[in-house]
Amino acid sequence: MKLDGCSAVITGASAGIGRELARQLAGRAKLLVLVARRRDRLEQLRSELLRVNRALQVEIREVDLSNLEQTVQLAGWLANERIDFLVNNAGLGDHGSFATADPIRVNEQIQVNALALTALTRALLPRMIAQKRGAILSVSSSAGFLPLPDLAVYAATKAYVTSFSEAIRAETRGLGITVTALCPGPVHTEFAEVADRDQQMRKVRTSLAHVSVEEVAGAGLSAIERDKALAVPGTAMKIVMTIVRALPLAVLRAAWRFSGTRKMYAK
Repeated sequence: MKLDGCSAVITGASAGIGRELARQLAGRAKLLVLVARRRDRLEQLRSELLRVNRALQVEIREVDLSNLEQTVQLAGWLANERIDFLVNNAGLGDHGSFATADPIRVNEQIQVNALALTALTRALLPRMIAQKRGAILSVSSSAGFLPLPDLAVYAATKAYVTSFSEAIRAETRGLGITVTALCPGPVHTEFAEVADRDQQMRKVRTSLAHVSVEEVAGAGLSAIERDKALAVPGTAMKIVMTIVRALPLAVLRAAWRFSGTRKMYAK
């Protein structure tokens, strides 16, 4: 779908990939609906976007998608709006063993990463089908391509996002709808800072190769315009994910056992 003149809603728009997507759409969209919990950041972003394009309509919706009631209210409002581009970007993570995870944080990940995304897609898809024009970009993760110890819930919810996107894409084929799953690897955003329980591990990961938030957002929008089912930003990550996805699960289990042994002897 061509994005010029689109009316888009972006969840998780106050920071990271969502904020950058809004910036890259500012000069092209007709309307942007920015959704996030932090109103002050949304207002700052709105001011920035209007400086780029004074004709742009920008609406702010202060919503906590980990709250089911607020999610339902947002979905009900969106169902009556003429939105033709849904960006399911909001996401939560938690790095550490599942057995020691905060149960509230576990529930919030499932609510934001899977349930809210599903509810908003259901709210907007019928109108898109009726007008034979629409696009859905769901920000998944390369973590969703395989089970990941210490990221068990996050990886599982992102596997859901990728699978769900593929299924909705198949259901809407030939109806003028583009559905894309954006699956980045590590990106320098606030997401990792919030997800990491271990401050030392955060320092280790920041030294690894990351893809810029600008490249990730650009890859997602390009994939929508090219009607691609899946987008993995970054050449290195594409190669790594191609290899990893081809490995038998037995090989991955052996790698995890070896990793666990090394952790044990390191204590």
